[in-house]
Amino acid sequence: MAKRNIIPIFIPHYGCPNDCVFCNQRKITGISTDISNSDVEDTILEYLSYFKRKDNVEVAFYGGSFTAIPLEEQVGFLKVAHSYKEKGLVKYIRLSTRPDAIDEEILDNLKKYGVDIIELGVQSLDPEVLRLSNRGHDSSCVYEAASLIKSYGFKLGLQQMVGLPGDDLEKSLYTAREFVKLDPYCVRIYPTLVIKETALCKNLERGSYQALELEDSIGYVANLLNIYYRHNINVIRVGLQPTDNINYGGDIVAGAFHPAYRQLVESYYFKKALINYFRSSNNIEDEVTIIANGKNISNISGQGSKNKNEIIKELGIKKLNLRQEDLTNFEVKILSKKDEIIDVRDYYR
Repeated sequence: MAKRNIIPIFIPHYGCPNDCVFCNQRKITGISTDISNSDVEDTILEYLSYFKRKDNVEVAFYGGSFTAIPLEEQVGFLKVAHSYKEKGLVKYIRLSTRPDAIDEEILDNLKKYGVDIIELGVQSLDPEVLRLSNRGHDSSCVYEAASLIKSYGFKLGLQQMVGLPGDDLEKSLYTAREFVKLDPYCVRIYPTLVIKETALCKNLERGSYQALELEDSIGYVANLLNIYYRHNINVIRVGLQPTDNINYGGDIVAGAFHPAYRQLVESYYFKKALINYFRSSNNIEDEVTIIANGKNISNISGQGSKNKNEIIKELGIKKLNLRQEDLTNFEVKILSKKDEIIDVRDYYR
């Protein structure tokens, strides 16, 4: 998938009919005021002015429930974005919304104004997790909305959160497997963060909620990645992007946060898969060479060579060489007693 130049337009908590326990979009986005059509245009022009490449530009409406805001306001925002699409300056329009804010009238309007991708903030498909998180809907509307979105020809995105009230690994794995059945174009995975001035923060202070901690979350999320990877579903984000607000010392009180969170998870994924491969194949010598693409060599090595050292220790080898070649995303070449190319997805378990 070619890298896109994203123009993010945040509509904090705009349109949301209720307050989910984890949500404070004004804190998460760092945007505390509502926006106007002129704000949308100014943002598009600002980003276009400094993009070096303008052949793969996407306007993305983030932060609230876009299709739950009044229709005339949706139209106003979309008209601005669509005008730049008609000029050839924008290629895609994306938005995120709630599963219970999708119907045929809404989709007719989105199709009229050139929307390409609709992401549903599903978070979980477990009934208890939805109830305890005060989502305000059940799981049935997710399946209905996803089916309707795809029937209109939109690309479907799904967002999953882990570590919500009442959640556990089995419930998260269930949600991931159900996501696969919906055949989305892309998925995002977000560990739950406890943000200041949320109901979840109050629950944490009262002792009625326990946050999923960083170390515990890494293997947990790697198990979800494994499901999506095995089904060739594009996971476009893992963890919230750090900002001035979204950081310890900012508005995060607790939860699994790290500025390079995805790399931590993918490093764990590769380490576990490779150790499983070597143990099951017995393809081990005192000196082993592992070859992968640049990104995956970084994942295999781990931050501060932590993974590399753990692999050496686990396998009892003397030397591990890492080398970069132009291989595909899951291909790893092993040079040992026998030389072979493996797909790491076959060995993660």
